Amino acid sequence: QPKLVESGGGLVQPGGSLRLSCVGSEFTLESYSIGWFRQAPGKGREGVACISRNGGSIKYPDSAKGRFYIWRNNTGNTVYLQMNILKSEDTGVYYCAARGRMTLVQDMCNEQLYEFWGQGTQVTVSS
Repeated sequence: QPKLVESGGGLVQPGGSLRLSCVGSEFTLESYSIGWFRQAPGKGREGVACISRNGGSIKYPDSAKGRFYIWRNNTGNTVYLQMNILKSEDTGVYYCAARGRMTLVQDMCNEQLYEFWGQGTQVTVSS
């Protein structure tokens, strides 16, 4: 069954870094725009980094700019999220999602436009 599989989550101290990976299993990622979304405890899901099919367009919310970086390796069927200078408010379950439809740049991280979702990986930032 085609699916997205996230990995790389864990416990990290404030100021630390983590790299998350999203791999397509029987799922060709290069055919899709990919987004990373975070759901903090008791909150809704928000996009933290989104990338177009060929990597030419990338969008970050203000909370992630300068700290998070998304890139993709289409040959390896993987999309990565590098998270630096982590803060306690970055704690949450991180999901990768795939979007087949085209959209405007300002809507790249609109979760409602994403059709396929992984199961998520937990990131906890705590001392």
